[in-house]
Amino acid sequence: MPPTKDIDTAALKAYTPIVISGPSGTGKSTILKRLFEEFPDKFGFSVSHTTRQPRTGEENGREYHFVSKDDFLALVDQKGFIEHASFSGNHYGTSIKTVEEIAEKGRICILDIEMEGVKQVANHPNFPRPRFLFLSPPSMEILETRLRSRATDKEEAILKRLNQAKAEMEFAKSKEAPHDKVVVNDDLDKAYKEVREFIVGADA
Repeated sequence: MPPTKDIDTAALKAYTPIVISGPSGTGKSTILKRLFEEFPDKFGFSVSHTTRQPRTGEENGREYHFVSKDDFLALVDQKGFIEHASFSGNHYGTSIKTVEEIAEKGRICILDIEMEGVKQVANHPNFPRPRFLFLSPPSMEILETRLRSRATDKEEAILKRLNQAKAEMEFAKSKEAPHDKVVVNDDLDKAYKEVREFIVGADA
């Protein structure tokens, strides 16, 4: 198996990637959509690899890079991922190449990843350190209200999301957390302003 090519550290340092994490229901997608609309030529969103089958309406290279299990594991062996994990029998991962390609186009790569992925990225031996932002709900009670108001998940799924949220929030408060900034989304406009300032600066 050929080794993966050297990481383009110059491009990644010039356009330092941003890792945004936080529990489901904190407003990450809403804030990122707003950021991308305000700065259409400044950012690129990392598209993950997965071994799961595409769902109706999904396109290869847009929602995910859909690959076989063998191809995914080959990329793992080549150390081609910044982070990867398995959920419900499927593999998911963020490839170094995907992030590099965004930086080489002169754009800042935004990565929206889970807690375990954050740990892997923060402790990667060769990948230049990104900037880390954690988006937090005001409280677990408010988060539960938001998740239930969606009316899209069954009770089991809601409880699973809440348990994951508790773990993520505890990690964010720990000494092991790599976060450079924690934003509490108790007001969407205020939270967006804080995220925007962290990513592009107050004068942008």
